[in-house]
Parts: sequence; C-alpha cells; structure tokens
Amino acid sequence: MTRFLHLTDLHLSHPDLQDPHLNSDTRSTVAQVLGRLRSLDPAPEFVVLSGDLTNHGDAASYGMLRDMLSDLPMPVVPALGNHDTRAGFRAVFDGFGADADAALFHHRALAGVHVIALDSLIPGQVSGGIGPDQFAALETALQTHADLPRVLVCHHPPHSAGMMAWEGLNAEDSDRLGAILQGQNVVAMLSGHVHMNRVRIWCGIPVVVNMGLHATVDVLEPGDMVIQEGTGFADCNLDGRGLQVTFVPHAPQGQTLGRIEAEKLRQFP
Repeated sequence: MTRFLHLTDLHLSHPDLQDPHLNSDTRSTVAQVLGRLRSLDPAPEFVVLSGDLTNHGDAASYGMLRDMLSDLPMPVVPALGNHDTRAGFRAVFDGFGADADAALFHHRALAGVHVIALDSLIPGQVSGGIGPDQFAALETALQTHADLPRVLVCHHPPHSAGMMAWEGLNAEDSDRLGAILQGQNVVAMLSGHVHMNRVRIWCGIPVVVNMGLHATVDVLEPGDMVIQEGTGFADCNLDGRGLQVTFVPHAPQGQTLGRIEAEKLRQFP
C-alpha cells in the first residue's frame, strides 16, 4: 500500500507583508499540519501540494514555505494555483527549469505511483487553463511508466455544467484533458481552489478536492461566498484494489466526546 497526503491552498504570506487578505493564520496552520504529518505511522511516501502555495506569489513567502518543508523526510510534489507566480516560485525552489515564466509541469514515479503535476495558472485570472505546450508534455509523459497507477495534480478542478467560470479549468481545456486521460489508469486527480471537501467522478476519474489550509466556505449558501473557519487535508491510501481518501479536519478542533480503546476496536465482530 502507498500512503500519501494531499495538502492544498496553503496561502502562506510572509509576516513582513502584513497581508490584509488573509482570513486565518496560515503560517501557524501549515506548521501544525506539517507537525502532524511528521508523527504519522506509517509515514506517507510523499506529499502533494496542489497549488495556492502562497497568497501573493512573492519570493519571501516561498522562502518561508521552503524552510517549513526543509526537514520533511519524504518528497514533496508542488503545483501552482492562481495565487502563485512562476517566477516567485522558481526564485526559491530549484530543479524546475530555468525559464522563470514557463508552466511548472513535472512528473515522476514515487513509491509505485506515477505522479503528474500540471500548472493551471493563468496570470491575472481566477479561473484556470492548461495550454498547448503542457498538453504536449502530458502526452509525452503518459508514454512513460505505463505499468503504474497515475495520480494527476492540478489546482483547478475540471469544468462541469453549473460551474461559474472562476471555479475551475475552462471548458475547452477540461474536455481536451479528459480525452487525453482516457485509458491511462489515472486513479485520482487532486485539486484545490474551491476551499471545500468535494469528490466528483469526471470522465471515470475521481476528482478529489479538500478544503485546504486557509479557510472553507458555506457550501449551502446559494449566492454569496460566505467564508468560514475550517481547514483540513486528505490522507490517501492506494493499493491494488483502489484508492481510499479520508478527509482529515484540522481546525476548528472538535470537542472530544469519548474514546474507544484500540484493543476493544480490534475485538469487535
């Protein structure tokens, strides 16, 4: 079994920015979640960060993220979202190409999984897109590791009927992506952006979104976006029978109502 964690929408903002657009103390939340990650047994094989790593795409905030990740013993797979900047990211993180403005496409095999990260950032837009160069790179990448299950990482979830334009990838790129991924053994697409726990089966692929590490929204509000306290991540376990995703709430912390000891749980018929 391969265990990995899906974190999204970190929205880190360096204290020097005195950011008026933060809805919560994301630096503290990210530090706490990484602390929980380090104590997991068994430890995850890798960690996915599916975009909006920072709130403003500045190098200082990426530097803060780099320092927070520096002692993790497992690989980290980053993707960029609409709050990120490619140049700001590459000013701090090495190994992602010399062209500061190129899309941050990368892939590799990790613990028996082919992990592919797409860059859905369109500068100046809230919505996302892929673009012809990335589609070409994706088709090339899919010619490798054909024997492995694949996990796709993309900040913006694919478009669906009833979505507002800003909520995901544009419809044309969503359709093209779905066509390319058919028959490619993609066990999940991990996304963020909408700040809520959501699973959708799209083109036969589970699209898994979690609320992220900034804030969540009132999913029953019919009109306005009502921002609420709430952070979390996803714990993913993949074996030969499929993928299990467990949404893990982080804050607000719920009141403990009771406890059933592990030994007693093992004895239940």
